[in-house]
Amino acid sequence: MIINFIKGRLKGCIYSFKGGITLLKSEASIQVQFGIAILITIAGFYYHISPVEWIAQTLCIGLVMSIEGLNTAIEEIADFVHPDFHKKIGKIKDIAAGAVGIAALIAVIVAAIIYIPKVF
Repeated sequence: MIINFIKGRLKGCIYSFKGGITLLKSEASIQVQFGIAILITIAGFYYHISPVEWIAQTLCIGLVMSIEGLNTAIEEIADFVHPDFHKKIGKIKDIAAGAVGIAALIAVIVAAIIYIPKVF
C-alpha cells in the first residue's frame, strides 16, 4: 500500500516537471520571468543577501512564476472552451493577468527593499 502511494507521488512529480518544462518552452512571459529570476539570483550571490532576504526573494520568484503558470492554464482553458472572442472570456483572462501583475509588483517592491540599500 505504501509502495503504491510513493509510486503515485513520483508519477505526480514527473507530470509536474513535464508541465514546468512545457511552460518554459512555450510561454514567452515565463521565459522572461525565468531570466529575471536567474539575474536576481546572481545579484543575491553578488550582494551576499541574508538568509531572510533569500527566503523573501525565493518566495517572490516562486509566487510570480506559479501565478504565471496558472494564468497560462486559465487562458488555455478559456481558448479551448470558447475560441472566438467573448466579453466574459476576455474578463476572465484580464483578471488572471491582473493576478500576475499584482504578484510581479510585490516582487519588485521586495527586490527594491533588498537591493536599493545595497546598491546605493
